Amino acid sequence: MRMPGKNISKAATLSPDEVTLRDELRADVQKLAREIGERNMWHYAQLNAAADFIEDSFSRAGLTPRRHSYELHADILLIGAHYDSVFGSPGANDNGSGVAAMLALARRFSNTKTQHTMRFVAFVNEEAPYFLSGEMGSLVYAGRCKARGEKISAMISLETIGYFSDAPHSQTYPSPGLGMFYPKVGNFIGFVSNVHSRDLLRRVIALFRKHAKIPSEGAALPAFVPGVSWSDQWSFWRNGYAGIMVTDTAPFRYPHYHSANDTPDKLDYDRFTLVVSGMEKAIQGLDEL
Repeated sequence: MRMPGKNISKAATLSPDEVTLRDELRADVQKLAREIGERNMWHYAQLNAAADFIEDSFSRAGLTPRRHSYELHADILLIGAHYDSVFGSPGANDNGSGVAAMLALARRFSNTKTQHTMRFVAFVNEEAPYFLSGEMGSLVYAGRCKARGEKISAMISLETIGYFSDAPHSQTYPSPGLGMFYPKVGNFIGFVSNVHSRDLLRRVIALFRKHAKIPSEGAALPAFVPGVSWSDQWSFWRNGYAGIMVTDTAPFRYPHYHSANDTPDKLDYDRFTLVVSGMEKAIQGLDEL
């Protein structure tokens, strides 16, 4: 499937600003996955510690965090990431990387005047046994947004975005047919949506590629294809909102997915940084549309 924008074949060297961004990302992943560690309903103190860390990070960035409700004055661009980890895993890539990216983006937009309301949300209970259930934190949240009549024009889920490989055949897919159209090397960042959200997907990936320093691939696929619904964008689809997932494709590339070995040292912080830097520019562009 062809996607708009000019792609590139390999990741670029970090700029000085991106080196600073890389250090931020590394520090936040270390905090979440090494200092706090496994965080879920079985490790509730650590789950609360992660929430406190996220709230404190927002505050230090000059934002006013709220865990339950928001006052709205414009259409909403929502950037989210789940902060719980699966049972038995410290969750560096899944999903310390997504949370670190979300926090970095929040800091960069904290003093920026935007046309949309920029909302940064950390979701709990994305992992089993709450996964794709009525108790999934993002589903509860999205339902409340719908009940309040909030107009969310785009939801971007940052899901497991820190692992890349240049090894041959390092990339697999949920369907053998997809491998005929997409790379077999896991050196790219993926953009995924359901069919209903394909227009949003095309806008975001075109904006990302306009400033890209890392390869990217995109696919709008039926939600029943394995992996397509495997994050918090699913909750927003269920409530009638357009949403996409940004991902390194998780189990289709990452050998330490949902394991005790999902530790901070497994992440490629240079390429992780390029993803977040590119997403900052894509969100800026989305806000201006």
